[in-house]
Amino acid sequence: MMYKSFYGYLMGIILRYVNNSYDGEELVNDCFIKIFKNIDSFQPPSNSVALQKTFKGWIARIASRTAIDKLRTLKNQSYVDDLSEAEHPVSNVSVTSDLHVQDILKLLNDLPETHRLVFNLYEIEGFAHDEISKMMNIPESSSRVYLTRAKNKLRTLYLKTMVNSYEKNG
Repeated sequence: MMYKSFYGYLMGIILRYVNNSYDGEELVNDCFIKIFKNIDSFQPPSNSVALQKTFKGWIARIASRTAIDKLRTLKNQSYVDDLSEAEHPVSNVSVTSDLHVQDILKLLNDLPETHRLVFNLYEIEGFAHDEISKMMNIPESSSRVYLTRAKNKLRTLYLKTMVNSYEKNG
């Protein structure tokens, strides 16, 4: 019952990290193995109303870390240790449009892997740069640089999408 109830939720999280559903299915199954093995470490809240929310947060962290671990083992990553934040200042991104979820996922999938990971962890999962640096074994400054590059790349991809959309509809 738990598998059926949370399969779609975990698949949604995993697909933010991997590009294809086959890898996604494998990772979701890996997540459930970890969940079932470690269910005794889950600390339920005293308030039963918040139980599902707390549990979903707990399994979401497992899913994120499982995806990162898998990606780390699949590919040697090159890091930008030699870049400083001053060379790539943080810029704010404001996207207001009628993009659909599929469009946003496609834009995220077009990012380089490390950029996508940092963007997901920081902007979607809510991790801090120090947590991301520990998870990915990169300096905290590199996490900030990857986030900035991801946002800049997303901005460029978004503008291309809007231009293509305008040309098709124009």
